[in-house]
Amino acid sequence: MNVEAREPGDVERLKALIRRERRAAQRDRFRMVLRAIEGDEKLHIARHLGVAKSTVEKWVYAYRDGGIEALFPNKRPGARPKLTREQEEAFRQRMLDGPRPEDGVCTLRGRDAVRILEAEFGQRYSLPGAYDLLHRLGFSCLSPRPRHEKNDPEAMAAFKKDVPLFSTGSARTTPTRRSASSSWTRPGSARKAR
Repeated sequence: MNVEAREPGDVERLKALIRRERRAAQRDRFRMVLRAIEGDEKLHIARHLGVAKSTVEKWVYAYRDGGIEALFPNKRPGARPKLTREQEEAFRQRMLDGPRPEDGVCTLRGRDAVRILEAEFGQRYSLPGAYDLLHRLGFSCLSPRPRHEKNDPEAMAAFKKDVPLFSTGSARTTPTRRSASSSWTRPGSARKAR
């Protein structure tokens, strides 16, 4: 490839970047450009690094047009959040407050978060999107099993004490014993006869 160093110290800088870089894909970008500057053909570079010829062209031309800085990936902006910071904080507080009587549940789950986001904040979220939002707000999906509001530990203890036992344990009704024949198969007796 016909590529020359854009600035006098680029070859040394590329070698230093190759030694320091931990991410293989980024390190290969530097290697592609260094080998192109040193005069290697793009097919040879592609075969050596195990990439497509078009990948070599892409990164070498990026260097040619923009220098070493063009070899670093650009940060892509993500989608704009549906809720403002204030709404996120209000939603977080709503989830921390727990279920309300009109929710009709004893604990809030992902489906309830989706419903609350649409009803109270006017934003439609998918279930995975609601889980992402909850995770970003510091919530964890692991929680102890909820206790129902009508749960009465004293009534449960009384029931366990007064319940009639249907079985007192499993006693063996049929005695088991070893076979009367204690012979073993001789080695070779199980082979097929020819």
